[in-house]
Amino acid sequence: MRKPLALPTSVGTEFSVAQALNAGASYKRLRASDLSRPFYGVRSRPREEPQEEEQDEKIDWYEMQKRSRLARARDYLPRIRPGNFFSHHTAAAVYSAPLPLVFNERGEPADEPGLDLHVSVLGSGPIPRTRGIVHHRAQPKMASVREVDGLPVASPATTWASLGTLPLRDLIALGDYFCRVWRPGVGRPDVGKEPLATVAQLQAAVDAGRRCGVTNLRQALPFIRVDCWSPREAMVHYELVAAGLPEPELNVDIFDEFGRFLGCVDLVYRDRKVAIEYLGMLHDASWAQDVERLAALRAAGWEVIEVTAPLLAKPAELVDRVRRALAR
Repeated sequence: MRKPLALPTSVGTEFSVAQALNAGASYKRLRASDLSRPFYGVRSRPREEPQEEEQDEKIDWYEMQKRSRLARARDYLPRIRPGNFFSHHTAAAVYSAPLPLVFNERGEPADEPGLDLHVSVLGSGPIPRTRGIVHHRAQPKMASVREVDGLPVASPATTWASLGTLPLRDLIALGDYFCRVWRPGVGRPDVGKEPLATVAQLQAAVDAGRRCGVTNLRQALPFIRVDCWSPREAMVHYELVAAGLPEPELNVDIFDEFGRFLGCVDLVYRDRKVAIEYLGMLHDASWAQDVERLAALRAAGWEVIEVTAPLLAKPAELVDRVRRALAR
């Protein structure tokens, strides 16, 4: 089989048919099998796929779905018109924000074809009717748009306010991600980096006009915190506070009586020396460090409650364990 002719150097990884023709490519070249056709009038070169994990149980499906959404957005970019922008779940993926998994009809995490691409039109411009996208119309007073890595995308506050139909815990986790404050501490990265949004900006986006899921949005706002580092921490925090337990501190550096650093703890009741740690399902090189860190906390007199996904799925049991620990 003959190798396809080289494409013009002026076209990128994703390009419209019109761009390629104007650059000198032929129709025959654009029909070659080495180019994919993600959308009508668009071609894309093969991408370098990330190396697959050795074992299925180690696949981070959240990361995989984020990458798939980003890939679809880049594929569609050659077709996007002035006044159009990526929004909703697609915008959240552009910001690497946490979203709940999407499953296919077999109950398995969906791959790229199963993930919707969301495109919004600002104002009264024509709605895109391309197969494979979900279109929306946004009013200028309710949408702020910026460019991120070459993609026109809704602002973080606009993105959050557009996702009011998410489950409440996921909506809170998304708000925590956007509003995280990057504080100093032992070994902490990106100290002083600006948060993507503030709680006040999320509130203003909700108040700007009629929103789908506005009741959910308003219910989520009081639970959003600026010191949460992961969606599971956010969900644990929500369950405890919603159940009426005292407000725990989030991501606290703990030292022993001699000033030795013991570790950073997800949720802390400092006066009761109760530490709550969420342990993820993806065990890697940090697992042994987590074991040693929790052992050091216990040796220093802390009661450590380890939260796993099965326990988080039983919030009443989680709350009861923490309540009993605080009562001791």
